[in-house]
Amino acid sequence: MSLFDLTGKVAIVTGGNGGIGLGMALGLRDAGSKVAIAGRNAAKAADALAALGGDAIFIEADVTVKAACLAMVARTLEAFGRLDILVNNAGTTVRKPPQDLSEAEWHSVMDTNLTSAFLCAQAAYPAMKAAGGGKIINIGSVMSNFGAPYALPYAASKAGIMNLSKALGAAWAPDNIQVNTILPGWISTDLTAGAKAQVPGLNEMVLARTPAARWGEPSDLAGIAVFLASKASNFVTGAAIPVDGGYMSRA
Repeated sequence: MSLFDLTGKVAIVTGGNGGIGLGMALGLRDAGSKVAIAGRNAAKAADALAALGGDAIFIEADVTVKAACLAMVARTLEAFGRLDILVNNAGTTVRKPPQDLSEAEWHSVMDTNLTSAFLCAQAAYPAMKAAGGGKIINIGSVMSNFGAPYALPYAASKAGIMNLSKALGAAWAPDNIQVNTILPGWISTDLTAGAKAQVPGLNEMVLARTPAARWGEPSDLAGIAVFLASKASNFVTGAAIPVDGGYMSRA
């Protein structure tokens, strides 16, 4: 359908080397977009680029640093000539009781998950405005709405992502830039594999609470990424959309 056609569009996906980032990048590619994946692990990028094929490029970038975000956008413009879509997916976590967290651990998670999304959005804004509009997709979590006693900074950062999207969406609506949040549920990735290993009973809890009775897969995020990146969502901004198999709908 033409509403979802991304032919001629250009996307940046941070943390696009694997997991849900790569799942979304593949969806955007399949809809016609050219894709730049950005991250700190250049070695891991080879497999992602092989999966994406075609015109996809990798940009090595530490998105917690403003200069690196500006350079990432500049490299994308150099390669593809425009920027239409930004997926802020870079993320990390530290699983500890709150009283055991160090200040450095708190800042590491907040900077990677929340500050990076602001810096990347700020860096992308001039190019999107020049193109006549754009789409920014911020990746939150079901933990944007729930407390996690073992992942305090992660939950706090993901709650912040929702309000970042609302504020940016309101600020940049006159520039035809829509900003929305995806709230993934429990998705099978390297990050959640660590959670399974570290949090006793997590796997059983997720399966019991999720009406779909399974963990999600990175490919489950492809469709919502295409919707929020396409003109089908031109009147959607500041929204937070769960992709969680019903996890958040369960009392």
